[in-house]
Amino acid sequence: MELQYYGANCVKIVTKGASIVIDDNLVKLGLKSITKPTDIALRTSSLIPNDGAQFSADMPGEYEVADVVIHGVAARAHMDEEGALNATIFTVAANDLKVAIVGHIYPELSEDQLEQIGLVDVVLIPVGGSGYTLDGIGALQVIKKIEPKVVIPTHYADKALKYEVPQAELADALKNLGMEPAETLDKYRPKAGEISDTTHLIVLNRQ
Repeated sequence: MELQYYGANCVKIVTKGASIVIDDNLVKLGLKSITKPTDIALRTSSLIPNDGAQFSADMPGEYEVADVVIHGVAARAHMDEEGALNATIFTVAANDLKVAIVGHIYPELSEDQLEQIGLVDVVLIPVGGSGYTLDGIGALQVIKKIEPKVVIPTHYADKALKYEVPQAELADALKNLGMEPAETLDKYRPKAGEISDTTHLIVLNRQ
């Protein structure tokens, strides 16, 4: 498995048999879309357009495509009223690893949601805050609930991106998160059985 970061909440996960693109909202933010017709597209919000991938999901449910098992869990969006469930947390399981993709959610998760998410190796989580998405404090609340082995922050300030709402600088978000990067990488290639049980943070450079 290989993970690459493209800015905002957009990440590509490549497995032995599939290429999965998450939250490709890059055109709206001033960059080029990275989604190809052969990709699997996952969107944590239905507001993110589908760019013509062979398979696309933005709703809760169980999906099995190529060698990948995908589970969508209904969640309250960050700006939702209480009781609304307009966001989706996705888990992607492949190559004996499981990745959770947290979009712009409200930071309180129920026991039922946590049970559906299950044990996770890697979590991708936004940290930019400003009332638009999770900030470092809210992200930490979610991380403590999910208990992943690896945390990869997304959706923070980037001069190349034209965010609707200014986002926090990564360094400031990480202070609130209370974590320092163990590594900064262009690509992350986790391997089952080689990830430390102690939660650590990895920063991915934007491609």
